[in-house]
Amino acid sequence: MRLEGRTAIVTGGGQGIGRAISLALAEEGSRIAIFDIDGERAKKVAREAEALKREAFPVEVDLTRKDHVLHAVKQTLDRFGRIDVLVNNAGTDKMGVFVESDEEAWDKIIALNFRAMLTTCKAVLPHLLARGGGRIVNIASDAGRAGSSGEAVYSGSKGAVIAFSKALAREVARQGITVNVVCPGLIETALLQALRDSAPTNAKILDAVARAIPMGRVGRPEDVTGAVVFFASRDADYVTGQTLSVSGGLTMA
Repeated sequence: MRLEGRTAIVTGGGQGIGRAISLALAEEGSRIAIFDIDGERAKKVAREAEALKREAFPVEVDLTRKDHVLHAVKQTLDRFGRIDVLVNNAGTDKMGVFVESDEEAWDKIIALNFRAMLTTCKAVLPHLLARGGGRIVNIASDAGRAGSSGEAVYSGSKGAVIAFSKALAREVARQGITVNVVCPGLIETALLQALRDSAPTNAKILDAVARAIPMGRVGRPEDVTGAVVFFASRDADYVTGQTLSVSGGLTMA
């Protein structure tokens, strides 16, 4: 098991891609702190991880609030004594053409997709620096690499995650900390279904994207986990500042 003895935080770990990542890290031997705004979801995933004979700690936290994040990180350190891996997975989206969007929607998307990731990195980094190493894996999106119709603000927020991660990777490389990015394509989650249901135009766009996937299907949350486990493991000791697309071939550049 590649992560035996390590402790990982997964934000948005209570459902979808975050749940799959939490369980994949647990299967590789890691203890898991599951950060989620829905405490019951986090507890459910914790029970699934415990069924794999791994320690799991569900933490109800609003990642858009600095005080909540600092407290959640402290709770994790109190519980496990160390943090080795931070996976920033939590995110949100609202589809629609940009000219019809409003600032309230912008703020919600940017607050969770980008600013919360900054806050969590800032809260965990002092511990990683003191320990002399660690892994940060940020979940962005192929929308942040290539743009996506009806998702201009979402694409911008995920593009910011990619650029920030590269810059941070340069800053902390000599301290033994790697920072890498996983960019899922279209993945079947509750959020994707909510986007489909929000407007007929959105459903048409998403269906068109799905038809364009060379591998012929929409991804599953479990399709994303291998890339995250790789970046979190010692197999990626000499890999930092990289962006890996997990999209069934939808984007190849």
